[in-house]
Amino acid sequence: MNRLKLFGDRIMSRDPDRQTAEIQIRIAIMNRCSALGRAEIEAIA
Repeated sequence: MNRLKLFGDRIMSRDPDRQTAEIQIRIAIMNRCSALGRAEIEAIA
C-alpha cells in the first residue's frame, strides 16, 4: 500500500470504472518496476 501511495495519495477520477482503471494502471507500473529490479536465477548443473 505504501508503494501505491508514492504515485499520489488520491485517486483523481470520480467515476468508479475510471477509478478501477487508474488503480490497475498504478499496479501495472509498480509490477513492471519491481520486475526490472528482480534478479534472474538460473540453475547450473
